[in-house]
Amino acid sequence: MIRRHLFLVIAAAVLGLMIVAAVLRVAFAGDEPGAGGPGGPGGGRGQAVSEAVVALRPFSDQINVLGVARGRRSVNVTSSTSELITAVLFSDGQRVAAGTPLVQLQAREEDASIIQARAQVAQAQREYDRFKALAERGVAPRVSAEDAQTALETAQASLSAAEARRGDRMIRAPFAGTLGLSSVTPGTLISPGAVIATLDDTSVIRVDFPVPERYLALLRQGLPIVATADAYGSEQFSGRIALIDTRINETTRAVTARAEFPNPGGRIRPGMLMRVGIQQGQRQTPSVPESAIQYEGDGAFVYRIAPGERGSTAQRVTVETGAVENGFVEIVSGLSANDRVVGSGLNRIQPNAPITVAGAGGARPGAQGAAAQPQAAAR
Repeated sequence: MIRRHLFLVIAAAVLGLMIVAAVLRVAFAGDEPGAGGPGGPGGGRGQAVSEAVVALRPFSDQINVLGVARGRRSVNVTSSTSELITAVLFSDGQRVAAGTPLVQLQAREEDASIIQARAQVAQAQREYDRFKALAERGVAPRVSAEDAQTALETAQASLSAAEARRGDRMIRAPFAGTLGLSSVTPGTLISPGAVIATLDDTSVIRVDFPVPERYLALLRQGLPIVATADAYGSEQFSGRIALIDTRINETTRAVTARAEFPNPGGRIRPGMLMRVGIQQGQRQTPSVPESAIQYEGDGAFVYRIAPGERGSTAQRVTVETGAVENGFVEIVSGLSANDRVVGSGLNRIQPNAPITVAGAGGARPGAQGAAAQPQAAAR
């Protein structure tokens, strides 16, 4: 029993010593070198952060609208009659010139009509020559020669009509462009309105887009604009406004504008959704990198690097933000140019906590500002 009590006393004493040691360690941790507490050598050491300097940057006022890309000229190649295809004279994706033969339709009746019309022209020509010669010698009346001339002209007109009908059996490209995919083959029975192939002139792309009526004064022919397509991410295509509609839609209260974009290489394709931006102007306002902004509910804040008793501290500042362009956020209010803010790692910082600016060793306010801004911008 005595040994048992002695063991319990010794265990309690050891536990008490461990608790006292832990308390003393916590109490004096702030005085150890490099511990990051306010009492350590070099004062003010805390969370290491990067620095960004509030600088004036140009921001654009821009109207963003949606439009659909169209070729300068686009058409569905169709037939005006029901007929069999006897020859396909193109390949999918081929670039063709205006007038290039594309499809030959069956034309046996038209060929026969041409042979008949040519025979009638030859007969009428002989009759005319004979009556003309007789009339000049006074053997036949002149009216007979005139009737023969009329018959000749009628036969020639019939031949022209037959050749025109034969020409309709050859479908040609109405303008220069690029053909799309087609499924027609020789032997296909084509009907009126059925698409044989698509033809697009994509050397220049046209985009029609609606603009709210209140921005009408900003629009003019020749105004430079930019557009992006989801297929190419943030890459911008430059163009200009070519035409503005003469009427405003009474339902949407918008006017339709047409923009033209050069399209070397055919990268923009008809049917693509285009996001068009119309510049209203530029302004110079304070800005910070996006990584320096923390959003909370409907508001936003930054941590301004402010001088403290023993070094730099993180001072929480509520800001009003504006446009976001090229990785920078416009600061409408809350900060001034040349203010120093924490560039990243905001979620690890507490308001008014000591911080160490990376690369500055807790340097005085204002130091390293110019050099740190590009580093913050790169993030």
